[in-house]
Amino acid sequence: MAETAPWPWVVALALGLEALLGYPAALNRLAGHPVAWPAALIEGLERRWNRPTTSDRQRRLLGVVLVVLLVAASVLLGAAVQSLPGASLPGLALVALIATVGLAQRSLHDHVAAVLAPLRADDLPAARAAVAMIVGRDTGALDAKGVAAAALESLAESFNDGVVAPTFWLLVGGLPGLFAYKSVNTADSLIGHREERWRLFGWAAARIDDLMNLVPARLAGGLIALAGGGGWWTMARDARRHASPNAGWPEAAMAGALGVQLGGDAVYDGVRTARPTFGDGPRPTAADLERGLRLYRRACLLLWLIPLTIPLAIGLIAVLAR
Repeated sequence: MAETAPWPWVVALALGLEALLGYPAALNRLAGHPVAWPAALIEGLERRWNRPTTSDRQRRLLGVVLVVLLVAASVLLGAAVQSLPGASLPGLALVALIATVGLAQRSLHDHVAAVLAPLRADDLPAARAAVAMIVGRDTGALDAKGVAAAALESLAESFNDGVVAPTFWLLVGGLPGLFAYKSVNTADSLIGHREERWRLFGWAAARIDDLMNLVPARLAGGLIALAGGGGWWTMARDARRHASPNAGWPEAAMAGALGVQLGGDAVYDGVRTARPTFGDGPRPTAADLERGLRLYRRACLLLWLIPLTIPLAIGLIAVLAR
């Protein structure tokens, strides 16, 4: 890794570049997004290793092997890429540019804004189609408030998965940490499910993803509450209602900060699933979704302050210690 002192500045630069540039559409058309590369490996090994004829013990063990291989390959690749440019300022700037592929501030904002636009225009079919791009539930029967709620839930949860957690692991582990997190998070999204097919094979991916999000999810919730000027009590009270040990923190914070109710039953593949609710207010409207996007932008700015202030804090401590 680069020297400790300049590294937080590299992280801050990566956040700024990604917010400005996103992931260029032309590059996406040419080579796809880098997250798709481990996804292809995961799907290929899942088809080969996760067969119904394989014993339960072997399926779980092979799932562990998959995660170990993913993490090892990610760390090695990250270390190799990070070492190539060297520790010069141009080299560090190049590392920051490479790191932007693991961040999703811009794309998350744009996807949620794409839901807001038709909602404000009372074009419910278009709003349903837009929100279907960012959520896993069935959207065909959602009313306007259901669409707004689904978009806000995705915004809150993805603020952690796509922004805070990658930034956290980039800050503490450089590109190896970032790449490892993105690989594990991708594996969890593909195979870390409770359905019978994936329950054993995806066990390791789900548990490691939970572990790697333990600190970032609580940080994400705190940033949302801080940016929204409230939501702390709702987050503390409701976060543990979520089936995930982590997803409830930013979601409950968003509900509390906006004074709305999120969560509740949802339909997946035609089957209604009972889910807890977060917050005590009314169901959100298009206006609440617009407020949520403003809150999200403020929370991202607060996140930028963390790597920016670390060198200053280190310098202050050094001065005081003399």
